[in-house]
Amino acid sequence: MTRTGSCALCVSLLAWTMPGISQAAFVEDGKASLEVRNFYFSRDFRSTTSAQSKREEWAQGFVFRAQSGYTEGPLGFGLDAIAMLGLKLDSSPDRTGTGLLPKHSDGRAADNFSTLAPTAKLKLSATELKAGALTPTLPLLATNYSRLVPQLFNGALLTSNDIDHLSATLGRIEQAKARDSANFEDLTISSMAGSYSGTAASDGMDYAGLDYQPLPGLTLSFHHARLDDIFRRNYWGLQHSLPVGPGKLFAELRYFDARSQGQALAGPVDNQTLSSNLGYKLGAHTLSGGYQKGRGNSAYAYLAGSDTYLFSEMLVSTFAMQNERAWHARYDLDLAAFGVPGLGFSARYVRGDQVDPEHINGKKAAELRRGHNDGEEWERSIDITYVIQSGPFKDVSVRWRNATYRSNYTDSADENRLLLSYLIKF
Repeated sequence: MTRTGSCALCVSLLAWTMPGISQAAFVEDGKASLEVRNFYFSRDFRSTTSAQSKREEWAQGFVFRAQSGYTEGPLGFGLDAIAMLGLKLDSSPDRTGTGLLPKHSDGRAADNFSTLAPTAKLKLSATELKAGALTPTLPLLATNYSRLVPQLFNGALLTSNDIDHLSATLGRIEQAKARDSANFEDLTISSMAGSYSGTAASDGMDYAGLDYQPLPGLTLSFHHARLDDIFRRNYWGLQHSLPVGPGKLFAELRYFDARSQGQALAGPVDNQTLSSNLGYKLGAHTLSGGYQKGRGNSAYAYLAGSDTYLFSEMLVSTFAMQNERAWHARYDLDLAAFGVPGLGFSARYVRGDQVDPEHINGKKAAELRRGHNDGEEWERSIDITYVIQSGPFKDVSVRWRNATYRSNYTDSADENRLLLSYLIKF
């Protein structure tokens, strides 16, 4: 069967359960893909005092996505689906917790796990409503795909672009499926090393956002989220880019304000964080960096398992503890300009200090509190990716991510991630 034929079959199966509607565009505009993802993860905490000195696992993942077109008429209907399968290749009870595989009550990783989740969608002009499994990339709701399979949210999101230069988002999220889980569960908050109760569950989160582009290269944003009985958050963003000399200058400011909401089940939330980035791109080279500062009586607050949307977030640390100050720098290189198409390199460095250890768990943090000292941390990472350009393995990508992390308030770590992936488009 050809890839086009198999795509039509997949979408036709989705449309089969909806007789009586015009299915021409629904099927013809459909598409599907299969990502084969092999993942090795190792994080060595370099400590004999911790309950677990190392996390190391190897797993194989498959992520299948099917997207239909829309039925004909002013109001179009469509249906998407995502199916995920994870297989254990290597693990042991003393090395679990990497985020690749679910962990049983006896401490052993599951041999396999899978999820099948549909998404219904409606479209009217440039307004689209999706209900079901969602993978948004929003300032206060960002899906994480840094492990074997992606995190999923269950709910409904309405996105409208009917007004020129303005994008509006409105939604309600009820549950989330973690990267290393097969099931959807209630929403929780990241514990931030004990700053919050990571087990406090919420009934859901309301979301609203506006992104406005008054001028080419300039975007102004405001987003609001309310996690029932845990927190309410506001986000203000400014993003600007313009040609300068032979290259392009870009800058971005992100400001987050989080407060307690309702019963504050996860504990008091009071955090304001400014995250900035300034950079310049010239040909194959991109150099950027910035400043970040948190204030308030608690650490940065965000949904458990999701991306933080902070410029400081690294492989090991987020650099977003209570009152933390961070400086970050990054260099990216596209080696296609040097005759090696498909090869990319990135190097990052973040240093944080002024960490208030008041609400941090662990012996190191307790020692800092006794001495009335602040926490400090730094992390260096490199990322090398190569996509094979021709031959029988064309489009197979190999990625190596390496990080060195040191801290005086929590465990230090050396980390390596090796990913082999192949995306098949039907």
